[in-house]
Amino acid sequence: MFTPRDLKLAEAVLDRCRELGHTLATAESCTGGLISACLTEIAGSSDVLSCGFVTYSNGAKETWLRVPRNLLEERGAVSEQVARAMAEGAREVSGCDLAIAVTGVAGPGGGTKDKPVGLVHIACARREQATLHLKCWFSEDKGRSGIRELTVRSALELALAQLGKPMLA
Repeated sequence: MFTPRDLKLAEAVLDRCRELGHTLATAESCTGGLISACLTEIAGSSDVLSCGFVTYSNGAKETWLRVPRNLLEERGAVSEQVARAMAEGAREVSGCDLAIAVTGVAGPGGGTKDKPVGLVHIACARREQATLHLKCWFSEDKGRSGIRELTVRSALELALAQLGKPMLA
């Protein structure tokens, strides 16, 4: 399921967190836990990865991650603002130093003109740092699995950027 590149990225995130003494949480919607699964493919990940939230519904985002209801109603779950709120909420609720969050439309249905299949928002919150955001437009041709896999890879790359580590070649 995960490519060698994905596993290399996961290992790099875990190694960098160890170097900094950071713990990590994930908040996933469209990936349904794949980021946590990729990280836990690496032996010893439990010393860094504290927890993962799979918040597929708006109610779960609101209850577990403290995403404000009005934000979900006004912007929709698939938005920069909600991705940022998910990451910041996961970091605060978990007490971790770093949190990665993703929300998007993986398809094949569910897309709209404004939020088509393949649109994904990724955010990474780090204690005492500005939250980073990445908006991705993955091709609908990649299919549901492909969009989810590309989201995992992009989320891990954003986490490395947030940790001050250049992306892998």
